[in-house]
Amino acid sequence: MSKNSSPRFDWLLNPGRWVRDFVDDLAVASPAQLAIGSFVAVVVAFAILLMLPASVRDPGSVDQATHIANSVFVAVSAVCVTGLTPVVTEEYWSDFGISVITAGIQVGGLGILTLASVLGMAVSRRLGVRQRLIAQQATSALNLGQVGSLLKAVVITIFTAESILAVLLFPRFLIRGESLGDSIWYSVFYSISAFNNAGFTIHEGGAAYFASDPWILSLIMVGVFVGSLGFPVVLMVTMFWNRPSRWDLHTKLTLTTTTTVLAIGLLLLALFESANPATLGDKNAGHTFLEVLFMAVMPRSGGFATMEVADMSQASHLLMDLMMFIGGGSSSTAGGIKVTTVAVLVLAAYAEARGQQDVHVFGRRLTSSTIKLSISVLLTGAMIVFIGTLMMLQISAEPLDQVLFEVISAFGTVGLSSGVSATSPDSGLYVLSVIMLIGRLGTITLAAALSMQDSARLYRYPEERPVVG
Repeated sequence: MSKNSSPRFDWLLNPGRWVRDFVDDLAVASPAQLAIGSFVAVVVAFAILLMLPASVRDPGSVDQATHIANSVFVAVSAVCVTGLTPVVTEEYWSDFGISVITAGIQVGGLGILTLASVLGMAVSRRLGVRQRLIAQQATSALNLGQVGSLLKAVVITIFTAESILAVLLFPRFLIRGESLGDSIWYSVFYSISAFNNAGFTIHEGGAAYFASDPWILSLIMVGVFVGSLGFPVVLMVTMFWNRPSRWDLHTKLTLTTTTTVLAIGLLLLALFESANPATLGDKNAGHTFLEVLFMAVMPRSGGFATMEVADMSQASHLLMDLMMFIGGGSSSTAGGIKVTTVAVLVLAAYAEARGQQDVHVFGRRLTSSTIKLSISVLLTGAMIVFIGTLMMLQISAEPLDQVLFEVISAFGTVGLSSGVSATSPDSGLYVLSVIMLIGRLGTITLAAALSMQDSARLYRYPEERPVVG
């Protein structure tokens, strides 16, 4: 660049560097705006693509107003990696439309992991030196000052995991009698849908199409489980797989709470459904265990289902409501309020019950700000679900049990459906679309915004305790 060139025109000479610097500055100055703005822009782009006649299998039989609502809903569901859909994917959308949905899932998964890491990076800049070093170890970022470094790490991680899944799925589809081209396509599609916790399927009956195939079910289940752990956890375990003592607190809490929730869900779902003739009542023990394990993993945010949710007992519905609301790990493609939030709240309640001043776990002390942040995320999530349920009850004619299940599934970006999405009018689809967006971005941006606040008072009021409980 010439010495006489003005800095105001640097972007004309090096537009790539200008864009990178702009994103870096925006990620630090206003990470919430970056997250919300980028996701809305991506959703709009994919919704426009799905509105095209080429995206529909039979354009002549589609009502235009309903098609617009379906396109917006599915675009939000794909980019937010939810999996809810008001139509049967393989019947309504053309090959081009399904390709658009697949691209939306991939872009959405990359965006979620990247933005979560960017927000974590922005929060770390507000911390002290020691906390910043811990944050750097947790994210394993080579350079906390560059969004590009994080993006590169995210891209490598997600494509490596998806490639491994696709390679393992491919021979099974060939064995099942699929053609070479279809086997490649199915392997790629389900690896993307599983690892990103999207839950979209392109076979009749959804994942139930593979209910008797333990190979495919197991790989989908593993993909969903690993994808829901979160980018920091996957990197930490990969780097120190043989030295758990070096795992940070976030990794230990995520793995411990995830295992606990999964074990409880497995036992209770087996108890509730083993005698249900509409689901597992007539199946053998081995088949029952695999399906129950599969259905216990999916409420974390997977969205695949080998049995009809509507046929499951109300006790199972309530249990899955709780599991979907909890969700998966932070900085992952999973939704919900996150397992670490629940872990912090349970530990705080346990410490309070024992009269302890501090909350300790794995040889570490949790700060009061972490506990307050967890309470804020919990209350915000509960309020979103409450308001969303009220609105959907006014719009839909479905009972409370099914509406609540659908709203929590949308908020937790899970994708399991009680059938409400398929029967909702256009206004209901738009409400659920907003809930999916809020559920996808709300907890991430709220946690980042509250963590970055630093408004210390120069005075303190007298202390007094009201009667609680």
